[in-house]
This record gives sequence, structure tokens and C-alpha cells, in this order.
Amino acid sequence: MTLLSDEKSVPSSVSTAEYDVAVVGAGPYGLSAAAYLLQRKLHVAVFGKPMSFWQEHMPRGMYLRSYWEHTNLGDPQKRFGLDQFVEATATARQAPMPIQMFIDYGLWFQKQAVPHVDETYVASIEREDGRFLLTLVDGRRVSSRAVVMAVGVGYYAYSPAEYATLPADSISHTVEHQDLSRFAGKQVAVIGRGQSAVESAALLHEAGAASVHLLTRGPIYWLPSDGRKRSLREKLRWPGNGISPGWKNWALHHFPYFFHDLSQERRYAYVNKSLFRAASAWLQERVNGKVVVHEGDGVQKVEVIDGQVALQLASGEAVTVDHVLLATGYQVDIKRLPMLHPSLLAKVQVDERNTPVLSSWFESNVPGLYFVGLTSLWNFGPLYRFVCGAKAAAERVSSAVASHVARERRRERRLGK
Repeated sequence: MTLLSDEKSVPSSVSTAEYDVAVVGAGPYGLSAAAYLLQRKLHVAVFGKPMSFWQEHMPRGMYLRSYWEHTNLGDPQKRFGLDQFVEATATARQAPMPIQMFIDYGLWFQKQAVPHVDETYVASIEREDGRFLLTLVDGRRVSSRAVVMAVGVGYYAYSPAEYATLPADSISHTVEHQDLSRFAGKQVAVIGRGQSAVESAALLHEAGAASVHLLTRGPIYWLPSDGRKRSLREKLRWPGNGISPGWKNWALHHFPYFFHDLSQERRYAYVNKSLFRAASAWLQERVNGKVVVHEGDGVQKVEVIDGQVALQLASGEAVTVDHVLLATGYQVDIKRLPMLHPSLLAKVQVDERNTPVLSSWFESNVPGLYFVGLTSLWNFGPLYRFVCGAKAAAERVSSAVASHVARERRRERRLGK
């Protein structure tokens, strides 16, 4: 999958624009970080097409799992939340929220809070003489004292190794599809048990697939629906938050930086445990009796027979389909970020997963290089898998960048630059 345009040749005469900070990515995390950075009167460049991943790599007809109050982007002045959006645009509030509504909100937020976004993609980021040099795909160059990497999840799409031998036309990842109607009349197996898997199965059925099989290695955990009134007992046992109901997740939501203070061993253990798959309860009526659910019956063997994919399940049952759709999530590996120049990538300290090791301010060991969103998961916890983590990341990283830029300005003055 290509999320970045092909790099063009760079004319030697191209001038270099200078900024305090460059934000790479214009999704929820990038726009939120930019809004907070602009509030601090920094000279900010934002690169990327606003909300492009949501527009181009998520299926039409999708609804957001997150609750309304936890789907606001980071707005330092609290003027551009969802409530203000529906009022300003005369949009009817909906729960669950359709993806197009969230896209429209994100684009509205961008116009209000971050009006100047350069929709050009970044081809390369290097570090030279204490600054970052960014080369854009159109050949322009940008120099910046700091870089905030807010690239989103698209580069991290995970495909289990056991499916690697399947021909390209027999398998794909959910990240590759905006329109599932291409599977009308086809037999499709969906691998996974989270929101993406269950909703993809429902959308495939609704798009006219001949049959849909949902294959899960474990049970499906159903989350309470947005808008359903919960009893006092439920609220006390499982308080609501932006991750999923429960006291631990409530603490992570309301104390968004505490997780980083835990030991690496405890952080990794909790993240591993938190990566269970869950789906919204409102999806049940869209799959029950319409999709063949093989719950807790994982795939043991995969092969192609007479042009079709034969899946042998743990129960011994065999399922034969035309196509396998992987809803297997995302795994962070910064080696998959093509814009990080090898010379810069070699300097970034990573763990055994190729996840950057970050300070409590989202900063890597390379001064001035910050990572937010899913890339920060193993350092800051599951809150940053969701839109609701954008505000907390933006507050923290903008403060760190402002301090870094101030130090760099003083250093440059001393050196007479």
C-alpha cells in the first residue's frame, strides 16, 4: 500500500523555507498538535491532506465506535468541538457517528483552527547541523527546528505471516478499501474480532456479498452502545471513558501522562493486555443471522485450491471463499515510515518492536523529533490508539516543542546564525 506520492527529482536551485516546527500529518493528531502549536505563536508548517486517511482508507458506511463526547479534536480555545460544529453547520447530531460526519467535522476544524495546511506530502526528513531538512514530493525544501510526526496508522497495517503466500487478488487489508461494493456476489472471509472486523463483515453483507464468514480466534467483546442509559451500578463498576469502560481505562483517560511513569515492563504488559478486540453492541443486529460467525474458531491452515482460498479452522471445519479480508489491526514499526531518511532513522532509539523510545514529552532521543498518535502507544498507553488521545498529546507536545524552539533560538544567537 502506498500512502505517499512518488518522490520527484529535486532541482538544485530550490530555496529552503524555514519554520520553528513542521507537523507531518493532517489527521486528528496532526491537526490537534498544530492548533496547540499555533496558539503558542510558533511558526508552524503542516504537511498532508487533511483527514486523508479517513477519506481514502476507511469504508463508506462506517460508524465510529467512540462516544460523542470523546471524539473532539484538540482545541486549546475550546471553540471548535463537535457541539460547535453541529451548531455552526446545522448538522444533526447522530449516535453512533457516521464516518462522513467525522470527516466533515475534521475538515471544518482544520479550516477554523489550522487554516494553512500544505497538502504536499513529505518525501524525506533528514537532520543537518541541529535542524531538520524536509524534502517535499514536489521538490521544495523546508528547514525546521522541530518535527512532530503525526502520520497516523496507515503505514502500520498488520498482515499475519500465515497469509503471505496468498495471491494478491485473493487477500487484502481493510486499510485498502473505501468501497466494499467490489465484493458484491463474492464469498468473503473476514479475519479479526474487533470493531473493524465486525463492521466490515456487516458492510460486506449490506454491499451484496454472496456470503460473509467472520473468523475470530477468541470471543467477541461487545461494548455498550453510545447513548444507552447505563445504570448507576454499571457506571460504578465500569465507568465510561474514551478507551473502553473500566476503572483502569478511566485513570488512563483522566491522567493521560501517568502511564509513561510506569516501568517499561509494566507498560508493555498492560498494552499487550489492552489490545483485546471489542466491537460496539449496535453492530450485533447487523451481523446476527446475516454473517456466519465462527467465534473462537481460528484459522489453522490456508491454501489456494482451484482459484479459491481454503481455510481450515481449529474446529476442523473448512471454509472456502473467493477473498480474505484482513481486519488484523496495526503494528507500530517506524522502519515502515518512508519519509524518515536512513541517516535519521539510524539515530532514533527503538525497542525490539522498532517502536521509538520516547521521553515523557513525546520526544525521541533525537532532540526536536516527536512522535504522537499510535506511534506513541507503547510509551503512553492505549489512550493514544483513539481520537480522544489527540488533545492530551497536543497539549504535552506543544509545550515541549515551545521549550525546544526557545533553546534552539538561543543557541543560534550564540553561534551568530
